[in-house]
Amino acid sequence: MTAAITVTGLSKSFGALRAVDDVSFSVEPGKVTAFLGPNGAGKTTTLRMILGLVSPTSGTALIGRTPYPRLPNPITQVGAVLETAAFHPGLSARAHLDVLRTAARLAPSRVAEVLEQADLTGAADQRVGRFSLGMRQRLAIACALLGDPGTLVLDEPANGLDPQGIHWLREFLRAHAREGRAVLVSTHVLAEIERIADHALILSAGRLVRRADLTPGAAGLEDVYLEATRCSR
Repeated sequence: MTAAITVTGLSKSFGALRAVDDVSFSVEPGKVTAFLGPNGAGKTTTLRMILGLVSPTSGTALIGRTPYPRLPNPITQVGAVLETAAFHPGLSARAHLDVLRTAARLAPSRVAEVLEQADLTGAADQRVGRFSLGMRQRLAIACALLGDPGTLVLDEPANGLDPQGIHWLREFLRAHAREGRAVLVSTHVLAEIERIADHALILSAGRLVRRADLTPGAAGLEDVYLEATRCSR
């Protein structure tokens, strides 16, 4: 089976700063892969290189067998939430999604479907300017789902979510992976991601310092994380 994401020897330098240093890993379909590390470890830069938003200094990142910029219709293959999404405050959630749907030439029915998936149906016609941070995060995830992609790349998707929202996110990610889709999720919420992730990739100072299978009987993720980041200093 072809990996959903394949990263090989990926490096990025900003002047004298080596933000990402020779990172290699793969993300498999049907799995939730946690992408972990302290602030400044290089996680977001790596995700941005995977999505073609930053050019690597060296190495490659593939979606399936193709670099993101060469995908013929990327919205149908990979959906992403990076950092805080920007929305026009005067548009409703439904209107915002419909603009994206029209631009991508997707079926009109996709708007209602992703609103339901993101648990936003009841707020679909509210102006986004009135949304809480958690509701904006759900809308960003709905945008990522519009093309019904086989791969999701999420950077800190739990930001702004209340306990109910975190429960929704947990169940959503589990269900998404059970459908045979791949999820790569960056997060600092170790206790929560341990409950849903199949694998963990731990970065520190730009380098991949640990891979861990999160299976019953394995060492706790917090212990693995602390050991890996401490040993890499």
